[in-house]
Amino acid sequence: MLFLFLSILLSVVLLLNFRLFPRYEINTFQAIVFNYFVCFLTGYLLLPEGQSVSIDLSQTWTWLALGLGVGFILTFLLSGLSTQRIGITATSLANNLSLVIPVCFSLFVFQTGGKTFDSFNYLGLVLAVVAVGLSTYKKEPAPTSDPDGSTATYPHKARLSGATLLLPVAVFLLYGATNTIINYMNIHYIASSGNTVVVMLTMIMGAIVAGTIMLGVRLIRGQEKIVVRNLIGAVTLGVPNFLSFYTLLLALSQFGGNGAFVYPLYNIGVILVAALLAALFFREKLSTANRIGLVLAVLAIALISWQELLL
Repeated sequence: MLFLFLSILLSVVLLLNFRLFPRYEINTFQAIVFNYFVCFLTGYLLLPEGQSVSIDLSQTWTWLALGLGVGFILTFLLSGLSTQRIGITATSLANNLSLVIPVCFSLFVFQTGGKTFDSFNYLGLVLAVVAVGLSTYKKEPAPTSDPDGSTATYPHKARLSGATLLLPVAVFLLYGATNTIINYMNIHYIASSGNTVVVMLTMIMGAIVAGTIMLGVRLIRGQEKIVVRNLIGAVTLGVPNFLSFYTLLLALSQFGGNGAFVYPLYNIGVILVAALLAALFFREKLSTANRIGLVLAVLAIALISWQELLL
C-alpha cells in the first residue's frame, strides 16, 4: 500500500501546482509542455544501473508507449476545450468517472489477479463511482440578466453543436483508454521485465514530441511567448508528475496489475486528500453533495479493500 499512498500524495501535489499557477501568473500550457522535459530528466536520473533508453520500433510496447505520450497531451487539450465549451462540472465528472473503464477491463477482460472480488468489493466499486461523482460535483454559476431583462447565457453554453456536446464523452473515453492501456502495459510489458523507468521514458518522449509541435505552432502564430517563470513551474510540476506515475505503476505491479483494486482507491484517495488540503489552505467550501461523496468514498475504500485491511 506504500506505493499507492505515495502516488496519491504526489498526485495531490500536482493539483496544488495547478491551483497555485494563476497566483504566480504561470502559463499552464507551457508548464505542462516543458514539464515533460523535466519528467524525462527525473526518470533518466532514476534509471537502474545497466539500463539505457533507446527506441526500438520493432517492439509492440514501444508504439504503445509513444502513443500513450501523445494521448497524455491530447487528453489535456480536450479537457481544456471541454471546460471552456461545456463547463468545469461536466469535464471534471467525465475525467473522474472514467475510472469505470480500466476497472471493467481489469475485471472482465484482463482478469488480473491478486484477489477474488466478492459482493462487498463490487458494492464498493459502485459506491466509488457515486462517490467520485458527488465529490467532484460543482454547480455552474447561475445565469445573469441582461439590462433588457433577458437571461444571459454563457459563451460555452451558447448554441452548442452536437460535436461540442460530445467533448465530455471524448474526455471520458480518452482518460479511460489511457489508464486501461497503462494497466495492460503494466501486466504484459512492465511488471515482469524490470524496465519500468525505460517504458515511462518512452511514453514521455511521445509527449515531448507532441507537446513541442503544439507549442511550436503557437509560437509561430504569436499565441505564446516563453517566460522564465513558466519554466520554473515546469520543474515544480515535472518532478512530482513523474514520481506519481512511477509509484502508481509500482502499486499496480504490487497488486498483480489489479486495476479494479488500485484505480478506485487511487481516484478517491486523491479526492479525499485534495479536499482536505483545499479546505485547510485555500478555504474551499464543500457542498452537501460533496460531503456525502467524501463519506461514501471512505466507505467505498473500506469495502473495496476490506480483505487487505484485515490482514
